[in-house]
Amino acid sequence: MSDQSKITIGLFGFGVVGKGFYEALIHTQNIQAKIKKIGIKIPGKARGAGKLPFTINEDDILQDEEINTVVELIDDPKAAFTFVKRALQNGKAVVSANKKMIADNFEELLNLQKQYNVSLLYEGACCASIPIIRCLEDYFGYDEVKSIRGIINGSTNYILSQMVDKGLLFNDALAAAQKLGFAEANPALDIEGHDAANKLSILLAHAFGCTALAGEFLYFGITNISRHDAEYACSKHCKIKLVARAQKIGDGTIAAFVLPHLVMQDDELYHVNNELNALEIESGFAGRQIFKGNGAGAYPTASAVLSDVASLHRQYHYTYRKLQKANPIINNNYNINVCVSADKLYKLKINTFESIKKINSDTGVHRVFGKINIRQLLNDNWWKKRAVSLIVLNEPVAETAVQSVDKCKASEFAECYI
Repeated sequence: MSDQSKITIGLFGFGVVGKGFYEALIHTQNIQAKIKKIGIKIPGKARGAGKLPFTINEDDILQDEEINTVVELIDDPKAAFTFVKRALQNGKAVVSANKKMIADNFEELLNLQKQYNVSLLYEGACCASIPIIRCLEDYFGYDEVKSIRGIINGSTNYILSQMVDKGLLFNDALAAAQKLGFAEANPALDIEGHDAANKLSILLAHAFGCTALAGEFLYFGITNISRHDAEYACSKHCKIKLVARAQKIGDGTIAAFVLPHLVMQDDELYHVNNELNALEIESGFAGRQIFKGNGAGAYPTASAVLSDVASLHRQYHYTYRKLQKANPIINNNYNINVCVSADKLYKLKINTFESIKKINSDTGVHRVFGKINIRQLLNDNWWKKRAVSLIVLNEPVAETAVQSVDKCKASEFAECYI
């Protein structure tokens, strides 16, 4: 796309984000872009947007030679991939916010960009309004990223904030998130951790040059976080956050997971509440930096999509510098510090821990504090069962929350405290 060309857009999807992007575009001055066609699934549906160039035929967009840019904002990842693949094959630049589609098909999408010499941008797929992919690509492109850690799902962060800060039960907090548009009618992708895992999968490629599907590392959401967990966090002056983490470990491999964490007051993530997202990046030269912004809702994501569209006018594309170097692999053989609780002690499989610091029981809740191997968690689902919750403890949290510790025999595994 030349610098002088006008961006003519075919938009797939006119839901919350699609409509938000349309409104953002028409209210933005000094951008040479227009929407020619809008692909929808259900004709005649009330959309409250007046008469617009809707179509139910994808070829009206994909075969239109005037349309040089496809913006894909639909929910269905399989259909999204079909549209995106055909668009790239037809020489059209693409902007998407579909994190599952991108994570599941990352390597093929990378090859399609190279083969047809067109750009695919997807800033809105990871942290909504935070330009984190652009930052990893451009600012940290030549700096070694040692670790990333953050809150990358606004829906779950809103729910946990309401549970810990306001004492709401899980279902009431979820209903409040849905009412405000921070959670879908079917919230499974968010609350079960799939959304955050797909985002982490994408971030791994841009931060470390590591290509890994979500199923290759451990992740679990917040469905088992209970009122007792929220009360315990408050009693320790902590908060519970669903945190995505990845870091290089001793042999150059990558430790990555998404799990609920107990976060202390002196942690930057403690102050990231409601629908906000934040990502901390630690690199060799720049040290630690944290990026924070809106992570849910129509306009934050639409802002990222709009920025990607504008960037196409400047010939912007991802360089994938980290992928051009040695590609590290995921390593699941390391220990993490956890607190696992349940209503019945027998539900806590104590023999699966590498070491135990403390076991306590109060008000009908049994808690085990100790170290457990990630591979053990991947191979067994006892900790995912109803009335069992697993929360990760950072080292300082473990020292604060656990007193009078009695350590068991250390495991034979090399430990990685992350």
